[in-house]
Amino acid sequence: MFKGSIVALVTPLKNNTIDMARFAELVELHIEAGTHGLVIAGTTGESGTLTHPEKLGLVRQALEIVRNRIPVIAGFSCNATQEAISQAKEMMALGVDGILIMTPAYIKPTQEGLYRHYSQIAHAVPLPIIIYNVPSRTAVDILPETVARLSEISNIVAIKEASSQMLRLQQLLKLCDNRIDVLSGDDITSAAWLVAGAKGVISVTANVVPHEMALMCEAAYDGEHAKCLQIQQKLDALNHALFVETNPIPVKWALHRLGLMSDEIRMPLTILSSAQHEPLEKIMKDLGLY
Repeated sequence: MFKGSIVALVTPLKNNTIDMARFAELVELHIEAGTHGLVIAGTTGESGTLTHPEKLGLVRQALEIVRNRIPVIAGFSCNATQEAISQAKEMMALGVDGILIMTPAYIKPTQEGLYRHYSQIAHAVPLPIIIYNVPSRTAVDILPETVARLSEISNIVAIKEASSQMLRLQQLLKLCDNRIDVLSGDDITSAAWLVAGAKGVISVTANVVPHEMALMCEAAYDGEHAKCLQIQQKLDALNHALFVETNPIPVKWALHRLGLMSDEIRMPLTILSSAQHEPLEKIMKDLGLY
């Protein structure tokens, strides 16, 4: 259902409020560049410091701009299952195409708790659901065996897996047996995952080079694996540079340098340290971005 280059879209800010004009421009930029889908108010969109009304406003604006041209996926995380159900119902009422739900952070549920969390949301909210597994941020890892159990639920359609380990991809593909799609959550290894059977990538890098990320995914679909890997190699330095500090610090600075938005970021995150400006700028120049 969801495949290709799905951008984890940044949230432009101006004087600590959302810059909706810039946001609209970014959405149109991605549609024109061939991006295959949008994740709104996810980690890269600073979901951790956005208010709930701000998230609803971003999703509403995205849907109004997109007008069904590409999928719009709402990203969110809630530790409490009932709160997650409530928020998911609000997103469904807006008309999103799907929801990306991060595993509960900090409280470290068991595998059975994770199963019940996602299954209860799925049964309460008839929307396509993407599981988001990112142990580096949440301190919990939803294991392939648990994902396989969840893949039996019809509206759990995909997992964004950010562990980057090829073994994890192989386990998911084998245990889920094509019942759900696997999406890479790691730009650095995304091409290798695409070649090995992942259906797409939910990407930070696509904010900066949307057309190239779309071409990389399309090459994988078309069986042009060498081309897919060549594009990844070309973007390798950028992929690494966009994670020299906590995401989305570097990507917001890169977009600012390209004149697409301010570099403002909401506390407690801070703008990219000056020592990182010149290296990132050189990488973007080498790619011909300006």
